[in-house]
Amino acid sequence: MTNLAIIPARGGSKRIPRKNIKSFAGKPIIAYAIETAIQSGLFDEVMVSTDDEEVAKIAKQFGAQVPFMRSKKNAGDFSTTIDVLKEVEVLYSEKFDKAFDYICCIYPTAPMITKAKLEEGLNLLIRKGFDSVFPIVAFSYPVWRGLEIVNEKTQLIWPEYLNSRSQDMPKVYHDAGQWYWYKPRKIQNTLFTENTSSIILDEMEVQDIDTLSDWLLAELKYKLINEARNIL
Repeated sequence: MTNLAIIPARGGSKRIPRKNIKSFAGKPIIAYAIETAIQSGLFDEVMVSTDDEEVAKIAKQFGAQVPFMRSKKNAGDFSTTIDVLKEVEVLYSEKFDKAFDYICCIYPTAPMITKAKLEEGLNLLIRKGFDSVFPIVAFSYPVWRGLEIVNEKTQLIWPEYLNSRSQDMPKVYHDAGQWYWYKPRKIQNTLFTENTSSIILDEMEVQDIDTLSDWLLAELKYKLINEARNIL
């Protein structure tokens, strides 16, 4: 069984400049993904896919491999994750005659990932024969009470839930945006198939980082989690 970790980290970022190498709690944010992947012992190789020389240099400093640079075609604002992953697979095959049984895409801005959750995801993928597995987290507010504005009037999207108790409404989850384990032979155009499963994370383990406010919240959560671990 051979496993590859791919950390996609292009140089450009519009909302937070140089986001993938910006300092987070004392070191470049990409370092957390690299170090967790390496220390997990789950991977034969941990590589960073980037189009940026500075990102590549920092990635190597923290132990990742950068065996080739990402193409311009897959470094733009409209390039998708699956485009990047498939490019990496093709280049490993063409340049090194290598193929992997399992691949994990780990986002560079996911500092709260852990070995335990990565291992749980891989075990689920293998044990149950899924095509892909990724972490999800419950919406903090019941989406069934969502509102919309029509002709300047506010109304419920699902009025049938007007008098329902929150605890009686179905749980709804969203992608935690941290990592995706998948079988490369089963995945072609999307990481989400009819044979995809997930593990559920706690809200404290997840923080989407799109703005500076998100960044500060992520740092706060990271520090609180590590303080709690030290106490235990």
